Amino acid sequence: QVQLVESGGGLVQTGDSLRLSCAASERTFAMAWFRQAPGQEREFVAVISGSVGNTYYTDSVKGRFTISRDNAKNTVWLQMNSLKPEDTAVYYCAAGRTYSAYSVGYHYWGQGTQVAVSS
Repeated sequence: QVQLVESGGGLVQTGDSLRLSCAASERTFAMAWFRQAPGQEREFVAVISGSVGNTYYTDSVKGRFTISRDNAKNTVWLQMNSLKPEDTAVYYCAAGRTYSAYSVGYHYWGQGTQVAVSS
């Protein structure tokens, strides 16, 4: 059972930056970030593969967010720049065996960290 622990959320203003971290208890293949805003379904944000480090982003964050990982530390980060109020959500880290933008592809989930962006 892989344990995932997120950190780094907070309350910021429009245009600010935040860096989320997710520490895994063991090596994983694909790691991803999803987010869920109040009253909305959980949506995909970004994914990074385990070996080559291929990345993929949802259109709304391309050019603003960067996902990266350090396999030696079993850690993935999400650098979020130029934050907007519509980025407000609980952000979840996920790990699984498939490089996917769909939540069903991930077996392990963190507890979530709140990101709030004020206008």
